[in-house]
Amino acid sequence: MTPLTAASPHVADRSTSGTTVVDIVIPVYNEAVDLAASVHRLDAYLAVSFPYPYRIVVADNASTDHTWLIAGELTADLPHVEALHLDTKGRGRALREAWLTSTADVVAYMDVDLSTDLNALLPLVAPLVSGHSDVAIGTRLARGSRVLRGPKREFISRSYNLLLRTVLGVSFSDAQCGFKAVRRDVADRLLPMVEDNNWFFDTELLVLAQRAGLRIHEVPVDWTDDPGTTVDIVATATEDLRGIWRLVRGLGSGRIPVARLRAELPRSATVPSAVPGVPTGMLGQLVRFGAVGVASTLAFFVLYLLLRPLGAQSANLVALLVTAIGNTAANRRLTFGITGRAGALRHHLGGLAAFGVALGLTSGSLLLLSAWWPTAGHAVEVGVLVIANAAATLLRFVSLRLMMSHRGATQAAIRLTSR
Repeated sequence: MTPLTAASPHVADRSTSGTTVVDIVIPVYNEAVDLAASVHRLDAYLAVSFPYPYRIVVADNASTDHTWLIAGELTADLPHVEALHLDTKGRGRALREAWLTSTADVVAYMDVDLSTDLNALLPLVAPLVSGHSDVAIGTRLARGSRVLRGPKREFISRSYNLLLRTVLGVSFSDAQCGFKAVRRDVADRLLPMVEDNNWFFDTELLVLAQRAGLRIHEVPVDWTDDPGTTVDIVATATEDLRGIWRLVRGLGSGRIPVARLRAELPRSATVPSAVPGVPTGMLGQLVRFGAVGVASTLAFFVLYLLLRPLGAQSANLVALLVTAIGNTAANRRLTFGITGRAGALRHHLGGLAAFGVALGLTSGSLLLLSAWWPTAGHAVEVGVLVIANAAATLLRFVSLRLMMSHRGATQAAIRLTSR
């Protein structure tokens, strides 16, 4: 079967392939060098070791090299390979199109570099085929995983997933591993609600799945970093921060209809309002506030370092303002249990007042540092900012608790009496 060449998007007629249990999508953009070898290797492995009928779908999202031509040759040579072409770039967009047009029982994807050991594929999809789980992910951060990659990527990955746990309260361990699967009936419900079309697609899908009460199965994987990856870390990190902020706003305001999604999906489960193992009362608030603070601090320093070419004071101002708004929104929801828009303006104004104090502390610290030690490097700057931010954080907790505790307790009482 050769790929279609008319305008976008296109997918080969899958009804001719017979009953397919698992579709494995490989999203590609300008992967002419690696595509053929990776698909041949994957097909050879599945033909020998995979017990379910399968189909490999090469999803080309607007490649400008010979990727689409090679995809056509693969569909002609290998009976289990099909190809889909989109004229608009976007990894998430390619996955959404491939999954929504699938007729398989389970849809999965993996990166074209096959960084994940293929022996993890059967443990990934088997719980979905059996109906035990709804979503399955490979994880490089769980016990039993074996990962070969540089310390920089390891730090970024762990920091990102810590940010998700603290700000969005997720329970899954690795949002970014390019090795996931979903039951197709679940995908049909979730995908129309996923807004991102690029790298944040995975995270958004998983957050919605967890909030809907779905069971997410995790598979520890053996994973080897691809040194030739073309992913722009800075651009991806910026996109991820914007995506997290969008989800915080959408979930907090009710714009994302989680309750409706939970009612529509096949597995009804109660999503706990508190993180398991975290104490309640003021101690619990301190723990959750501290977790949000850690996440905010990580986001602050990522933004600060990205914006540092604009100058220390400008970078500090913008990074502090963005993270102050995100911090207040996260604390409303996670620390003090407040949802909806009522009181949000007052809370954010109070948060901005605390931001003003933090700006005075941090900017003053930078001014003193430049006066006393003009040759200090970036590492000293960051150290001074850590101390100033710690003092500002203490003041923020006191002010936010005074503003929010009463309303949070009122909402908790309302939820309790309405059960």
